[in-house]
Amino acid sequence: MEEARRAAHFTSQRQLAARAGISNATLSRIIDGTRPAKANELLAVAMATGCNLADLTGASTMADRVECAARPDNGKNIEQIRKQVLQFLELDSYLEEQGIGLRP
Repeated sequence: MEEARRAAHFTSQRQLAARAGISNATLSRIIDGTRPAKANELLAVAMATGCNLADLTGASTMADRVECAARPDNGKNIEQIRKQVLQFLELDSYLEEQGIGLRP
């Protein structure tokens, strides 16, 4: 997460925590490895830094396996939409790898 923080040009953990909407103490413990990150915290940090969950967790990446065939009809940037969809796919994959799948 520290690499992601620096790559996103946040000058401090406090700045990243504020942007991600989690407490600085929580983020610090996650980065130090003294507390595991919850799925919503991983997603918040990923969205704040522009990284994908695979970069943050070291898990396999969905981006290499997903093709995107869509056309925005409301003026939205398709690349931004693609990144957001990939974030959720990465989260689903990460949760499955941790044994927390949502599927029966």
